[in-house]
Amino acid sequence: MPRPDTEIVFDPNTYVDGVPYDALARLRAGHPVVWVDEVPVLGWPGGPGFWLVLRHAEVESVLRRPQLFSSWLGATQIRDPATPAALTYVRSMMLNMDPPDHSRLRRLLARSFTPRAVGELTDRIGAHAAAICDRVFTGPAGVCDFATDVAADLPLLALADVLGMPECDRGLLFDWSNRVIGYQDPDYASSATFDPAEGTPMAREAVALRPAAGSQPDPRTREGMPDLYAYAHLLAEEKRRRPGDDVMSILLAQVDDDGGQVSVEEFENMFWLFAVAGNETLRNGLPGACVALLEHPDAQDRLRADPGLLPTAVEEMLRWWTPVMTFRRTATADCELGGQPIRRGDKVVVSFSSANRDGTVFADADRFDIGRSPNPHLVFGHGPHFCLGAHLARAQMRALFAEVLRRTSTLRAGGPCARLRSNFQHGVKHLPVAWTAP
Repeated sequence: MPRPDTEIVFDPNTYVDGVPYDALARLRAGHPVVWVDEVPVLGWPGGPGFWLVLRHAEVESVLRRPQLFSSWLGATQIRDPATPAALTYVRSMMLNMDPPDHSRLRRLLARSFTPRAVGELTDRIGAHAAAICDRVFTGPAGVCDFATDVAADLPLLALADVLGMPECDRGLLFDWSNRVIGYQDPDYASSATFDPAEGTPMAREAVALRPAAGSQPDPRTREGMPDLYAYAHLLAEEKRRRPGDDVMSILLAQVDDDGGQVSVEEFENMFWLFAVAGNETLRNGLPGACVALLEHPDAQDRLRADPGLLPTAVEEMLRWWTPVMTFRRTATADCELGGQPIRRGDKVVVSFSSANRDGTVFADADRFDIGRSPNPHLVFGHGPHFCLGAHLARAQMRALFAEVLRRTSTLRAGGPCARLRSNFQHGVKHLPVAWTAP
C-alpha cells in the first residue's frame, strides 16, 4: 500500500532522493492547507502534527501576519523544543521573535549594513570567488566536488567578513552549521573538522568546550553549542576593545531608539543566526544552482554567451532549488486559512518548496527558465522576517557563477549528487562535477 503524500513530505529520509515535488503538487492541487501527522522518525518521538501551507498566496498571508501567526510562541522549527528551558532559549533569537522585539533588533542590524560596509563586502566577495576558482579550475580539464571544493568556502569567507572573524577561524562556521542544520543526518551531526591548532587563541578556548562525538546534546539548544557561544562572547569582548569596520563591530556600537545597545546575549544569538542560518542556506543554494546548470546545459551555453542574463538566472536558480524548504509559525487565535479552520495553538508550517512551484504564480513552474520574469519566489521569506542578507546571498551567487562559467566551456555531472537527510534544508553533501576549460 503506497504511503500517504503527507507522510512522504514529512519524512526526512525522503529527501535523500530529492524533494518530493510530485507529492507536494498532488497535495497543493487538492487543498492550499493540509494536516500532517508528526510520526516518529529517525529515533525522534512523534509530535502533535501541523498544518502544511502549500500555495504561494497562503504562504505570503501567513508570513506577513505575525500578530496571527507567531514566530515566538513555539519558535520556527517544525519540532517543538524538547523542554520549556529549550523553548525559552530559542525565543531569545531574532529569528524566533515577533514585533516589537524583532523590529528593534532588525532596525539595529539593518543600520549596521551601511552602504560602505556593503560595498566593501561585495568587493571582497568578488575577490573570494576569483581565488576559489583560481584554486579549483586549473589545467585543460578536471573533476571537483562542487559542494565541498567550490561552494563551501565562499559563504564561510563572506560570513567571516561580516562577523569580523579572523580568516583562520572560519572553519568553525562549517562545523557549527553542520551540527545544527544537519542534526537529522549522521554525517553532519557530530561535525568536527576544524583544527584548533590552525586558529586563534579565541578559537582554541572555544573548541575546548565542544561536546565529544557520540555524546552530542541537541544542537538546537544553548547547551548543545557551548563552543559557538563561547566564541561569540570572546569575539564581542574583542570588538568592544578594538572595533573594526565589519558589520558586527558597527552593530555593537549602535544605539536604539531608547538609548540602549545590543546586549551580550543578543549579540551571541545574532552571531548564532549568522554563523548557522547565514552559512547553511547559501552553502546549499550554490551547489543547488550548479545542479540546475548540470541538468540544463543549454542554460550554461546561454549564460556564457550572454553574462548579462546572470542576475535573472540567479533568481531562477534560487526558486528552482529553494534551499530552505519549510518554516513554522504558531496560530495565536482561532482563524481560517485557505478555507481551513485553524485553532489557537496549532502549528502552521509554510512550504517554500511547494509555494515556489505553484503554477498559479509561475507559468510552467517545474521548468528551469533563466529568463523567467517576473519571479516572485519566496526563497528569502516574506513580510517582517524577510532575509536581511538577501542582497549578499545574491551577490555571492552572481560572483561565483560568473567566475565558474568564464573559466569553463562545459560542466557535466561527474557522479551522483549526495543530498542531506533533512526535511528543512535542501542540502547537498557532495556534487562531483567534470569540467573542461575554454
